[in-house]
Amino acid sequence: MQLVDYIMAQIAQNELAINDRLPSLNQLTAALRISKETALKGLQYLSEKGIIESEYRKGYYVKRLKLEQRYRICLILDKMNVLRDRVYQAFLETIDDQAEVDVYFHHHNFKVFEKLVEENLNSYTHFVVVTFFKEDPSHVLNSIPPHKRIVIDHKESSLNGTYSCIYQDHQSDIVDSLTTLLPQLEKYKRLILVAPLEAFHAKDLIEGFEAFSKEHKKNHKIIHQVEADSFKKGDAYITFSRYDQDDVDIIKLCREKSWKLGQDVGLISYNDTAVKEVLEEGITVISTDFRKMGQEAANAILNENPVTLRDPAKVIIRNSL
Repeated sequence: MQLVDYIMAQIAQNELAINDRLPSLNQLTAALRISKETALKGLQYLSEKGIIESEYRKGYYVKRLKLEQRYRICLILDKMNVLRDRVYQAFLETIDDQAEVDVYFHHHNFKVFEKLVEENLNSYTHFVVVTFFKEDPSHVLNSIPPHKRIVIDHKESSLNGTYSCIYQDHQSDIVDSLTTLLPQLEKYKRLILVAPLEAFHAKDLIEGFEAFSKEHKKNHKIIHQVEADSFKKGDAYITFSRYDQDDVDIIKLCREKSWKLGQDVGLISYNDTAVKEVLEEGITVISTDFRKMGQEAANAILNENPVTLRDPAKVIIRNSL
């Protein structure tokens, strides 16, 4: 903090301006009579706050003149859709004016994610990250110091240190949700899980679905897409298609056959949206509170207290079942 005060004083006295180069590491250690390790910690603090930035083999340069917010947060999401927007908006509302937040997207491209973390590692006080990769991201996440790391939505394994994680437990969620829906499921002869192969959490949902079906002796089947040839009365479908295409296919097939959704065929869809509330007089959903996920991530930073929280799914029963 002695080095931080020294640099900020030079900026306040107009001895350093934006784009000016800082004294070298050797000059700073000599002027302040501190070790190189201590000086580097001070420079890292200023980098995290956005006051300075480093250029490879050139040194540090002034980037801004004031410590405007306490935190600088790198928010790395997989994509932007209505569900991620709920996380994002709730995070911003909760963090309020206490932080500057930059948002990035990796679109499930591991190399993009790796580069985002690597290039920004010393530029932020915290990293809030959504993963979902085919590759193991643990070595990249472990490069982020634990006190700066908040992992949301998916609980990653093999991470070191004490860090924050707000996650869904997809396997437990489907078991708990279908157990809640047992009275509504009684009138159906068979349960069908539509599990797209590309879905990152398909494995957990399949295991939970099979465990529930075995425990309650339910006739069940797992398919990867809805097919007209095998579409029968008495089936109840559970879908989690990324773009809700399976829901659309089921509704269209019911209309073609003049069957009533919720009577002849049942439908349970993952993740609630405004459209599902009104479509076909209401679609029954299993949905996590994504706003709570964003709020808890922000609170972990503001309270400076690492947390591990499961964000459980809830069931909203509507006419489709």
